[in-house]
Amino acid sequence: METRRIGSLEGSVVGLGCNNFGMRIDYARSEAVVHAALDAGITMFDTADIYGGTHSEEFLGRALGARRQNVVVASKFGMRVDDARRGAKPAYVRQALEDSLRRLGMECIDLYQLHEPDPTVPIADTLGALNDLVRAGKVREIGCSNFSAAQLREAESARPADAARFVSVQNEYSLVHREPEAEVLPECGRLGLAFIPFFPLGSGLLTGKYRRGVPAPENSRLSQAWAAGRFLSDDRVARAEALGQFATSRGHSLLELAMSWTAQRPAVASVIAGATTPDQVRANAQAADWKLTAADLAEIDRIAPAAAG
Repeated sequence: METRRIGSLEGSVVGLGCNNFGMRIDYARSEAVVHAALDAGITMFDTADIYGGTHSEEFLGRALGARRQNVVVASKFGMRVDDARRGAKPAYVRQALEDSLRRLGMECIDLYQLHEPDPTVPIADTLGALNDLVRAGKVREIGCSNFSAAQLREAESARPADAARFVSVQNEYSLVHREPEAEVLPECGRLGLAFIPFFPLGSGLLTGKYRRGVPAPENSRLSQAWAAGRFLSDDRVARAEALGQFATSRGHSLLELAMSWTAQRPAVASVIAGATTPDQVRANAQAADWKLTAADLAEIDRIAPAAAG
């Protein structure tokens, strides 16, 4: 599989999002997904301390085992674990990192990401703590998630010249959510940041299994009320259906369109897609091989314009 740079790291263009581990699937099923990903050539694994009630990191570390040295492990901190564990104060940054290392069973995290901005803490203070972790050899690179272009600029200007800098930003991005194109993706180009999209399949909407007026398949992510309310608007479903028809006309699936389109966007390094079965992860791994032409891209823009995302 193609690999791309994230700072000094090099990860597969399709990554595995581990947010289902400990939430929708148990350890045995998580292990099967991880092994399928490795066998398919995926080397980018993205998790977070809050996923699966903190079990995702544990499941990922156990499943990787001796194969950990061949992959990029990315994790995140900052969202609420409980009332005592949240935010980006320097003391908590250090505690969160140690907690994640223990759960993962590792001595170093390749990419350690601030999961969301913390408006109560100056970004310079958080970056200082993260720089200390890099210098201690416990973190190789640092990144952020859910940051605006203005927040990326603030972080870049706040760090001393010789300190570690964010090398990546991980935000939601897909054919049904194109908002990063307005400011964040251009800012990534200016700052030389890798962009790591999450929810590239619109939380499942772009897999082709949802239709207007038809209940979501039982046990699917979008059968859950919180996800359906966010992703299953009539407009989004209609757009997914039109995109599916376009993909079929080109001899491809909607899944292949969603992954290939996202992988071809400027600054994108690794497209993070979740999976609950080995078959899903194999499909995701193979889906980014379609090289879209300029004519294809123009038609996609007509069907799913950026302004609507």
